[in-house]
Amino acid sequence: MILLDTRRLQAYEYLLQIGKAVGLKEEQLDGLWGEFLQDEELMSAFIYYLDHHTMHDGIRCEGYGLTDLYFYNLRRTEMRQDIGKNFSDSDKDLLALETFSMMAKMKKDPAEYVKKLENGLGMDTVM
Repeated sequence: MILLDTRRLQAYEYLLQIGKAVGLKEEQLDGLWGEFLQDEELMSAFIYYLDHHTMHDGIRCEGYGLTDLYFYNLRRTEMRQDIGKNFSDSDKDLLALETFSMMAKMKKDPAEYVKKLENGLGMDTVM
């Protein structure tokens, strides 16, 4: 007997739908889905995002939560736009997917991401 987790199927379908809508490549989406499958905490946070359209800060890495990473990514996008770059990546769903990806990477290499977060965003880091 095979049991299917319908919430995970819905999450996968939503990931593909919004990922394609914001211009992510299939390889990127497959990679992010793989991260969700390997990390139950991250999967649960993604499902929470799908249900509530907001970040759940239950995940912490070196004291930083998903909301911290979301605003870091948002500020990075705003800075690129401020310097005259016309980026279409200010879409909330794209920022959310980037945030989940960043948390997955941060959990694997916290020092690299803590350094980025603590150093902030200078003009040389937003390109």
